[in-house]
Amino acid sequence: MDIGTAKPSPEDRAEAPHHCIDIVEPSESFSVAQYVEHADRAIEAIRSDGAIPLAVGGTSLYIKALSEGLFEGPSADPEIRAELLARAEAEGPAALHAELAAADPESGQRIHPNDTRRIVRGLEVFRSCGKSLTELQKQWDSGEKRYDCVFIGLRREKPDQSGRINARVRRMVQAGLTDEVRSLLDEPEPLSPTAAQAVGYAELIAHFQGLCSLDEAIEQIKINTRRLAKKQRTWHRRFEGIQWFDLAPDATVEETARRIVERIEFT
Repeated sequence: MDIGTAKPSPEDRAEAPHHCIDIVEPSESFSVAQYVEHADRAIEAIRSDGAIPLAVGGTSLYIKALSEGLFEGPSADPEIRAELLARAEAEGPAALHAELAAADPESGQRIHPNDTRRIVRGLEVFRSCGKSLTELQKQWDSGEKRYDCVFIGLRREKPDQSGRINARVRRMVQAGLTDEVRSLLDEPEPLSPTAAQAVGYAELIAHFQGLCSLDEAIEQIKINTRRLAKKQRTWHRRFEGIQWFDLAPDATVEETARRIVERIEFT
């Protein structure tokens, strides 16, 4: 999954060492806990070389788990999960989403009505311990840190960000995203649920299933990427002490890097 994930190019990876890339197959599941294990080993190796590790992400949940520890929710209950999945199949995810929204209004707003996996998990947690995901996650926000971190946030005005998202999707399609998804679907092993739901892949899978035209799928990728950006902005509020850098539309990488380094040196 190279194009749709904006994986660093071989040239970028030759110029600066990258870690935690190409460590799992698209058909395999991969959890936040596994990510933290891999990232901890990478951080140890980087530090042993006398270098400073940069955890660079789009997925704020993973960064939060790395810096503060894992969310200690109840473990999976196979019996409850099987029952909920059977209901989702029979009644549709919207029915379960309504039940989740009644028990946990904040999760109901945050989780999409078609996101069966997260809906089932939210109901499973509530059924298992009588507490909502939202309540447990607020307990998670203790502020304790696993690492001495400096958080850097890059921020753009919404029109600039939306335009960049649209341009990025166009570049990915021109680079062969459609062919990448088709080749993944042709693999003997099916994509894992997480991989199949990733933005940029889920929409094109729907196209190949005959549910929409290619143009409609591409437009939906743009829409869902903008929605993801909005979700991430909400997630970022959970981080304390982020040093934000507002970027102008014409800001260069070099200029931005210089601003960041100068501020960190005087912090």
